[in-house]
Amino acid sequence: MPWKGEKDPYKIWISEIILQQTRVQQGTEYYNRFINAFPCITSLATAPEIEVYKLWEGLGYYSRCKNLLATAKYIHENYSGIFPDQYEDILSLKGIGPYTASAIASFAFNLPHAVLDGNVFRVLSRFFGCEIEINTTKGKQFYSILAGKLLDKNDPGQYNQAIMDFGAMVCKPAQPLCFECPLQKKCVAFLKNQVAFLPVNKKIIRQRDRFFNYLVIENGESIYIRKRTEKDIWQNLYEFILIETDSYLSREEIIVNEQILSLLNFTQFEVRSISKMQRHKLTHQTIYGRFIHVKIQQPFVSTDYFSVNKKELMKQPFPKFITSYLTDKNVSLNSFSTEENIVLCGVSIK
Repeated sequence: MPWKGEKDPYKIWISEIILQQTRVQQGTEYYNRFINAFPCITSLATAPEIEVYKLWEGLGYYSRCKNLLATAKYIHENYSGIFPDQYEDILSLKGIGPYTASAIASFAFNLPHAVLDGNVFRVLSRFFGCEIEINTTKGKQFYSILAGKLLDKNDPGQYNQAIMDFGAMVCKPAQPLCFECPLQKKCVAFLKNQVAFLPVNKKIIRQRDRFFNYLVIENGESIYIRKRTEKDIWQNLYEFILIETDSYLSREEIIVNEQILSLLNFTQFEVRSISKMQRHKLTHQTIYGRFIHVKIQQPFVSTDYFSVNKKELMKQPFPKFITSYLTDKNVSLNSFSTEENIVLCGVSIK
């Protein structure tokens, strides 16, 4: 892991933000690309937004990228591009919570602030046999105080890294190495056979299904897209013309859907193809969607969408739901103009 032993607060910050919702193996690749493209705060703060989002593409949880940009610009403008070295100042930065602030403060500046991530929660809960739910206010306060008492004030960075690594490699969520563990003689969970039940984390996740119908509208060499600006998933990423419906639409229902027909207010258009249903699961919702390729003979006029050349399309930062479809071996936007279609009442269906 390239960030291990790192003292540069900027690089520590980048690694921690990337790893918030990402596995280490995948995060390492993104971290290396990110640091190569933006080696310092100033380079990130002054970079075109579209380049940053394109580099983040595929990592998900795009609010992290939004906050990353906002914080980089704030440090660039208010701290002359130098990362603040006090815990309270670090904690006040957008997108940085107590854990990330503690990690940066202790690793970069050796300040006495204990980290509390999933690994640390697990080690403390098992070692002390604590059944307080870690995702409650009471639990967070309890473990925060406990972690602070245990912290090695003389070498907080080393201690924090050690307990995090211990949780990741020995006191693992599944199949922990209890019989090799040097702490087993004092571990309450091991002595009481409670390892599999700790820590207690009762999550209630309300799931919902959403149905996206994307119109991939082609006019000559142009395809129409927009930037998602509302407070929703994939904010600041790009997408095709979207019709969101309350339920799944069959191929037949798509052709006669009033929203789609109203949007395509042309005397003649061709539906070149309709993709199979795509499924994309997020933390709190599942996206079901289809891509409907449509060819028109005149420009599409909209205040929300703009045209890009087909050759430039993949330079835009799309959510993984769209890039996965575009990179599929069966999808080729450049083949539109060579396909044959049958036109029926102004509508052509492949």
